[in-house]
Amino acid sequence: MNHILSKTILNKTKRRDQWFLDDYTINPYSGCSFNCLFCYIRGSKYGEHMDRSLAVKDNAIELLDKQLSLRAKKKQYGIIVVSSATEPYLQFEDELQMTRKILERILYYRFPVHIITRSNLVIRDFDILKEINQQAILPQDLEGRLPAKAIITFSFSTLDDELGRIFEPGATPPSQRLECLETTIKAGFYSGVSLMPLLPSISDSSDALELFYSTFGKAGAKYIFPASVTLFGDSSSSGKTLTLRAIEKYFPALIDQYQKLFSNGFQADKTYHNAFNSRVSAVKNKYNIPDRILI
Repeated sequence: MNHILSKTILNKTKRRDQWFLDDYTINPYSGCSFNCLFCYIRGSKYGEHMDRSLAVKDNAIELLDKQLSLRAKKKQYGIIVVSSATEPYLQFEDELQMTRKILERILYYRFPVHIITRSNLVIRDFDILKEINQQAILPQDLEGRLPAKAIITFSFSTLDDELGRIFEPGATPPSQRLECLETTIKAGFYSGVSLMPLLPSISDSSDALELFYSTFGKAGAKYIFPASVTLFGDSSSSGKTLTLRAIEKYFPALIDQYQKLFSNGFQADKTYHNAFNSRVSAVKNKYNIPDRILI
């Protein structure tokens, strides 16, 4: 773990994303030890050697106090997404508690929050998140429209622990993540699933989607965001290179298909996406689970 000083910690987004509803984002850490092969960050300058460049932002709390205080005084309330470019509950979080300290400051200034995670450590912070859910101030355009002020989304690419070990080797196993989703919903939180990214011919088939929706529906998920994979970059450490290498090793019969699908860029062609969207639409209509938090 490296230690760095950051110039800013609270980032204002240009526009609110339709899935994640981010007015602001916070990343307590730089880099990531979950090592998901397909991570979109790997296609940028920040993605090289993500695990070895892992760092905690030592001055994060001091910066956040200043930035949230100013925003609160101006009544510029908005949803804060934790995190957008790394995992908020990395293995080191259990000891460092940087994410927990950040949530304490978010509660103090009464901002709503959206946690996005592939970990089960979020259970530790239920006490703070419950208070945020009661005390936070929503932006005016979301008053009466948003079902909660503390939202917890669990990211999944598979429900199979073996596949998880291949494509997201540092993350909490999917089986434990599923248990955490169930616990989160039973605790009364508004919670659902970011079903991203789905891998062609591995986790995007009609049968796979049926399993996802039936499993998450039974758990009580309030929403599911499904999306296919995007593979960025061409360097030796990029998401595209690492994912194709894993496909060649573990799914050799699919390598020609993947090379063709991603031969012209970071995403598959229109024909693939039309077929994918059709499959998603069929299962979504069957289970009647929204694909948005804000309907």
